Amino acid sequence: MSSLLFTPMALGWVELANRLAVAPMCMYSGVDGCMTDWHVQHLGQLAYSGAGLVIVEASVVERRGRISGGDLGLYSDDCEQAAERVLRYCERLGGPTVFGVQLAHAGRKASCQAPWEGGKPLSAAAGGWQTVSSSARPFDDGWHAPIALTEEGIQEVIESFVQAAQRAVRIGYRVLEVHCAHGYLIHQFLSPIANDREDGYGGSLENRMRFGREVIAAVRAAVPADVAVGMRISATDWAEGGWDVADAIAFVETVKSQIDYCCVSSGGSVPRPNIKVGPGFQVPFAQQIREATGVTTRAVGMIFDPLQAEEILQSGHADQIALGRPFMDEPRWGWRAAEKLGAAMPHFPKPYHMVRSAGWIKFRDENCGRGE
Repeated sequence: MSSLLFTPMALGWVELANRLAVAPMCMYSGVDGCMTDWHVQHLGQLAYSGAGLVIVEASVVERRGRISGGDLGLYSDDCEQAAERVLRYCERLGGPTVFGVQLAHAGRKASCQAPWEGGKPLSAAAGGWQTVSSSARPFDDGWHAPIALTEEGIQEVIESFVQAAQRAVRIGYRVLEVHCAHGYLIHQFLSPIANDREDGYGGSLENRMRFGREVIAAVRAAVPADVAVGMRISATDWAEGGWDVADAIAFVETVKSQIDYCCVSSGGSVPRPNIKVGPGFQVPFAQQIREATGVTTRAVGMIFDPLQAEEILQSGHADQIALGRPFMDEPRWGWRAAEKLGAAMPHFPKPYHMVRSAGWIKFRDENCGRGE
């Protein structure tokens, strides 16, 4: 049986060389939203990782939407120019890898330390800033009290998503992913755990979905048809009384005419969720959403073995696979996956030709523990 992981696919009008994607991974290494030389190195190596698609980490649409001071952004000319420099570099490396970007806003989970500094909310003395959300409800004890966005403020945020999307298109990103997951701003409107509004953006499921629908509609209308628009969604809050997979299916149904795919993740609305983490633990959610809506669906989360990824596709549980940490651990994961699945690599840098020699591969497998 031929490998599905290494067969071409399309997201809207965007053709991808295979069904393997690099998930967006926050590096917390920007300077006022701008990419640096770190991103040249990080994204450059992913350009020839074997993945058909690389989604660049969450890039916030306005400065106050940053999780930390090191987040990337698409809210200024400087941000745009820095990202364009890095993307042009990646393109010069050659190969068919398509680059996309995740458009985000952290809402009440903004103004925090980087994870390796503790990830706690920043004090005003440490450079913290006022956060906003669907409601004036902190994420957890000891966190900032956000300001509930007014309806005028909501429209301003939507316009920020539009402007960021237009910047992304000018930079050259071919895929735009609206971040509706992980307890960030759009998810804060979707989840009853975070949203206690009494206007047209709160209360019923229909009202709670309104902000997300309006963001996606505005982004889709603002970019050319040959740019793919998708979203990442949390399928469940993993908390009693929270957002669940039935809600997620309803949301995808309302926007499916305007998106080209849905990446299915979970969690983020509560600080200590009861998550049963294990290999492919989110795949059943992707399968449910795919079967219920017919939307092209991407599975992500604790997928680390090529045979595991292949089985998810062969079983019809998802249309595409995204990996994060496995690519951080082994940036050539795609090469190893193609080898293990007996698939031809879509692109391989010629200066690395010696590692493709039969003699080297045999020696490596016999002596380096890669013969499984």
